[in-house]
Amino acid sequence: MRIKKVKKMTNTPNAFFEIIDKVSMLRQFNLFTDLTEEELQDLARSTNIKAVGKHRYIYRSGDESNHLYVLINGTIKIGNTSPDGKEVIKTILHPTALFGESGLGSSDERKSFTKAIDADVRLLQIHVDGFKELMKSNFAFNLKVVENLGKKIHKIESRLESLVFNDARTRIVEFIKENANNFGRKVGYEMLLKHSLTQQDIANFTGTSRQTVTSVLNDLRNSNQIYFKRKSILIRDLSTLA
Repeated sequence: MRIKKVKKMTNTPNAFFEIIDKVSMLRQFNLFTDLTEEELQDLARSTNIKAVGKHRYIYRSGDESNHLYVLINGTIKIGNTSPDGKEVIKTILHPTALFGESGLGSSDERKSFTKAIDADVRLLQIHVDGFKELMKSNFAFNLKVVENLGKKIHKIESRLESLVFNDARTRIVEFIKENANNFGRKVGYEMLLKHSLTQQDIANFTGTSRQTVTSVLNDLRNSNQIYFKRKSILIRDLSTLA
């Protein structure tokens, strides 16, 4: 098994400190809090630390599905490209997210692409074999992974309902509100949302056009509900944003 092969490399001081560094990173993720020190070290041996440049692919559709990832720093997007070349964003992920789990099932290749949005994306790349072994041996960890997948399915279902039942303006406003609730920072009575998305990214995620996103943002600004710049949105009152 892959994880045992890597174990033989930990005789050198550099390899030892690399494992300790990876264990420290894994401890920051709620998913791994039930693991013992030995389990964390075993998992760390099956990981690689990767840095990905802005707009660079982590993997593409059709690539082998033999790794999964935990996001340490930066923002990424997961999506597909339509036959006419249009990008469709399925989800946008921030630090502490687990992604690329298709290899845990029967899928041998990726069905979507994953691309860095920020210039400073860092992640832990975990070999599927080592991850599966840990799921077999630790029931609490297995349960957390299943719960994590369940939450993702719920988000996908909610987003599908939004695309079917809500108009373009509502989808864009709900996107702003959700991100503000999850990643915004209180500034007095207002909420500041800093982000790395282009208006085209927002359009690709909400199933609208860039022109529609621009129009909705301008309308919200003109009605004094928000103030926005290229990489930030200041929301005057989140509870009344509509």
